[in-house]
Amino acid sequence: MAHTLVLHVNNADPVVGEADELPSSQDMLIMIRNPRRLDGKDLNFLAENVTVMYYPIDKLNFIEILTGAEEEAIIGFVRE
Repeated sequence: MAHTLVLHVNNADPVVGEADELPSSQDMLIMIRNPRRLDGKDLNFLAENVTVMYYPIDKLNFIEILTGAEEEAIIGFVRE
């Protein structure tokens, strides 16, 4: 299952992309597919045909994991 991640880069705009698995504590790089800005536009520092990007984890402040509609449908709203 692919996870949508938001990489918050030191002194730069966040980068959004999909990762096949979450990084572990031993990883030094994180790989994301379909890298883009938060608004969905292309990143100006990448060539337009780039589909995979590796980013060093030590250059990140933190990583957000976005939930998709399928996870929200599983949990759903519960009323007592």
